[in-house]
Amino acid sequence: MSRKKTRVTGVDALTEAFDAVDHAPLLASLGVDIDRDLLILALTHRSFANENGMLPNNERLEFLGDAVLGLAVANRLYELYPSSPESDISKMRASIVSRYGLADIAREINLGEFILLGRGELLTEGRSKESILADTTEALLGAIFRQHGFEVARDVVLALFHHKINHASAKGIHQDWKTTLQEELAQRRKPMADYQTTSVGPDHDLVFTAVVHLEDVEMGRGEGPNKKLAEQEAARQAFLKLREKRA
Repeated sequence: MSRKKTRVTGVDALTEAFDAVDHAPLLASLGVDIDRDLLILALTHRSFANENGMLPNNERLEFLGDAVLGLAVANRLYELYPSSPESDISKMRASIVSRYGLADIAREINLGEFILLGRGELLTEGRSKESILADTTEALLGAIFRQHGFEVARDVVLALFHHKINHASAKGIHQDWKTTLQEELAQRRKPMADYQTTSVGPDHDLVFTAVVHLEDVEMGRGEGPNKKLAEQEAARQAFLKLREKRA
């Protein structure tokens, strides 16, 4: 009679999950080394930590990384746009360091495949969720700051966000992507976009996911704290894909 395999938990589960992935490509994308223990902490989402005996998670590092990111981007915008008023560069910074801006960077470095997630998040495509990608990006920046100090962390930020910073727009944060997408479709004489939105979680903390289809083909998927923001992100992704196809 075979014995049921005992599920590994706690620190052993953490070590096993971390060692199952080669982190060299991630560190190469960041352009800096991070000590093993600090890297493990930065990649540990609370869902994994909670499922394995309430291990430490990356939320404290995320807090630090958010501050490092904000200052690095603000200072660079201050230097690049000396004649812009505070209101404009503030909007630029908000657009760059938004959840969606951070998630874009996370996807560029394939961060999702390195995040340590609990089974629930894995089953709901947690590796592609904007919130998880954005938070983990900030946690990595916090880890870099803790190990190397602000100047190195700033240089990593400026390298990762170089394109976004140099193409910052004061109006980008307020753009109506659903209208922009529809105008693009009308110009191409295509049918209207079809949005399907679902939500999960308790009533006080719902997470909405919107999927936009163009002629029955999924072109964008967005997540947000309400239906409007989720659909705006889905529309943004669809619009950018259309533009890529035309380029």
